[in-house]
Amino acid sequence: MQYFSTRNKNYKVSAAEAIAKGLAPDGGLFVPETVPAISAAEIKALCDMDYCGRAVNVMSRYLEDFSREELEGYVNAAYGDNFDDAAIAPVHFIDDTTGVLELWHGPTCAFKDMALQMLPHLLTASLKKCGEERKVCILVATSGDTGKAALEGFADVEDTKILVFYPHNGVSDVQKLQMITQSGKNVGVSAVYGNFDDAQTGVKMIFSDKKFAEEISGSGWFLSSANSINWGRLLPQIAYYFSAYCDYVNSGKINMGDTVDFAVPTGNFGNILACWYAKKMGLPVGKLICASNANNVLTDFFESGVYNKNRPFCCTISPSMDILVSSNLERLLYCISEDDELVASYMKALGTEGSYAVSEEIKTVISANFKGGFCSDDDTKALISDMYGKYGYLIDTHTAVACKVVEDYRRNNAVVPTIVVSTASPFKFCDSVLSALGDECNAAGTELIDKLSKSTGLDVPAPLAGLDKREQRFSGVCEREDMIEVVKGFLN
Repeated sequence: MQYFSTRNKNYKVSAAEAIAKGLAPDGGLFVPETVPAISAAEIKALCDMDYCGRAVNVMSRYLEDFSREELEGYVNAAYGDNFDDAAIAPVHFIDDTTGVLELWHGPTCAFKDMALQMLPHLLTASLKKCGEERKVCILVATSGDTGKAALEGFADVEDTKILVFYPHNGVSDVQKLQMITQSGKNVGVSAVYGNFDDAQTGVKMIFSDKKFAEEISGSGWFLSSANSINWGRLLPQIAYYFSAYCDYVNSGKINMGDTVDFAVPTGNFGNILACWYAKKMGLPVGKLICASNANNVLTDFFESGVYNKNRPFCCTISPSMDILVSSNLERLLYCISEDDELVASYMKALGTEGSYAVSEEIKTVISANFKGGFCSDDDTKALISDMYGKYGYLIDTHTAVACKVVEDYRRNNAVVPTIVVSTASPFKFCDSVLSALGDECNAAGTELIDKLSKSTGLDVPAPLAGLDKREQRFSGVCEREDMIEVVKGFLN
């Protein structure tokens, strides 16, 4: 199977090349030439497998230049003792019609571990398959969780360096401490003045700087990405939607073939896009419920067909979703239209005018599959309190946004089996969670971790214990225009 750019279908590469490059030279994202089908019988067979078996089965369909033995090795290395639950991505059922897919049992307590424990194996293998002799520098823009997960995954990986940019004062105390205390000889972290979109735009500008690429190539380096613009980052996420469905079937609450809605807290659109690919493959998915916070650009897009980033940027208690430019939406637009020139025109308009309007044909397909919704910080806190009060189940702010949007959606629609995708441990956002529970939270984030534990009786996740006692290694902050100088300094 080959891959090509969303903006130029004539630019074709292998799976290994797509993963190694991360981003196409024209700024487009790599997409598979076809979406492989999986039959009902094959999904039923997945029900008898553990998480690793399911992941190998799903991913192998997209990675024809990797042997099954290779993938089994990567998957077993990615999902093992570094996760605190043997199920890797367990489903917790609130009731017969609502499950919560817990994606935060990995080494950084966030869903990004599901992909970023796998990506280093895929990337280093891809470089070898491509005959690449240069070393790779991974550049990452993060709204909070991707940065730590990428640092953890690539720390001390041979022939790599990783540099993470995060928005100054735009992540939680815990997220910041996780990043700036990261161990490893090959890691770097810098804050950027502005918001996540500023950091992401800066990284994209560096990737598109051909002169800089030639300069570092002469020194034996090239750039790649660990953001969800990299297919090797997105692909492992498809697997956990199949796994969640299998767990629902195994619970006896649905029958094989019954459709299930998925509600996904969404920022950069990678997580929910993985669900879209799973549905295209044949997974019985009903509605894809796209949950946003006050930065509700996607909700407006699904309702109007107009994507418009020209709006105030809101800093919320669900900061990993504080995004106005959802990069992976480009892949969905191509998947629906299969028109690279049209997609390129949309992305050009987004860059120059800050908005674009999709065709009626695209809008019709989106309306049939997606439903957008959003909620305020106050509603997010109320939902956390209600969930804990009714079920004794504690969730983080991002998961709460998805739960609230599902609650709103069900007021006007029939209640059907639904899985809410839970993207982070509540301990990563303990200040907001404590506030939602009515407790005082006027202390540093690390102090509040212990307070939340005492208040709820829940154990502090091991990766977050003693976070405040670790050496703070990185304190730099720069303007967006100076990010390239930070990269130069990092590589010298």
